Amino acid sequence: MLAVHFGAGNIGRGFIGQLLHKAGYEICFVDVNEEIINELNEKKSYTVMLADRTQEEIKITNVRGINSLKDPGEVAKVISQADIVTTAVGPSILPKIAKLIAEGLIERVENSDKALNIIACENMIGGSSFLRDEVYLNMTLAQKKKTEQSVSFPDAAVDRIVPIQSHEDKLLVAVEPFYEWVIDQSKMIGEVPAIDGVTYVEDLLPYIERKLFTVNTGHAATAYLGNFYGYKTIKEAISDENIRNTVSSILDETGKLLVKKYNFDLDQHSAYIKKIIGRFDNEYISDELSRVARSPIRKLGANDRFIKPARELINFGITPNYLVKAIAVALFYKNNDDHEAVELQSFLQDHSVEELLVKYSELSDCKKLISFILDEYNQLEKDLLVH
Repeated sequence: MLAVHFGAGNIGRGFIGQLLHKAGYEICFVDVNEEIINELNEKKSYTVMLADRTQEEIKITNVRGINSLKDPGEVAKVISQADIVTTAVGPSILPKIAKLIAEGLIERVENSDKALNIIACENMIGGSSFLRDEVYLNMTLAQKKKTEQSVSFPDAAVDRIVPIQSHEDKLLVAVEPFYEWVIDQSKMIGEVPAIDGVTYVEDLLPYIERKLFTVNTGHAATAYLGNFYGYKTIKEAISDENIRNTVSSILDETGKLLVKKYNFDLDQHSAYIKKIIGRFDNEYISDELSRVARSPIRKLGANDRFIKPARELINFGITPNYLVKAIAVALFYKNNDDHEAVELQSFLQDHSVEELLVKYSELSDCKKLISFILDEYNQLEKDLLVH
């Protein structure tokens, strides 16, 4: 069985690659990082190490790589032969790989009607659906109709903390023991792949929002709060009792929303929150705040981890006091190496916070939330002046 995976980075190798290997797939990684691709082709294997007390090492074998910049024709060829295609490239890169995937699918469906599922394992809602639309932009209507008969793009929710790391062995990747990969089985075509560690569900949205409004909300809130109070890593930030209590309160708020929307069991969800905060506290992972806080414009988007649950809580008549603090503190994030952070701070120099929230968070119709955020932002600004 052949799996083609776009993205040979830490998440691709340390999460998706590990599970595909365990399921018996040969894995062909597609990437533009020539050094990593050359290493994969030379060694044909790599090691995943668990970031916990055991430091267990898992050897991943039967792997190879293709440099998509140098050999796009070979990428099309392996897609035409693949049993499954997955991605872990980051949401902004999906449109850039869509043409390659389209070319492979055009070649594939000319010669075969074998079913293929293409699964985007990205930190976004509807990643596979988004990729599908981008792929079909690179096809004629006739090609699209033919492809749709045997190819599907089931959405997925993925969760594993894989921090920035540096090892002498370029392919070694350290990952936290916890992981979750949930796939929308209702959108799958053909036989459902037997991948140990994957949960197949008929309705993905509750699981996507549970992850987004718990893991992503909590992780980003820890990063922005930690940055505001002068810390450098997630572990340092979550070890601050005030930050930990604030993050816990934020996740209690999003938990109320999730329980209301999807009837999650309250006790089970409370245990889930506790487990998530425990993951941030993992002493074996030194995760830089700058990695988790990066791309603040995306994180402050209308349908992302802060704004969406805050709006929905207000619609339920619940004031999101702690979520508002996370949003306000994110507006203070500065990082000259992060173009989104630079853009936000540049915008704030010539515009008000309200204008920023209207432009980037699409809150023109939610004055109440803007007012809450403004009050919190002004209080934080006073706190900065005092200190």
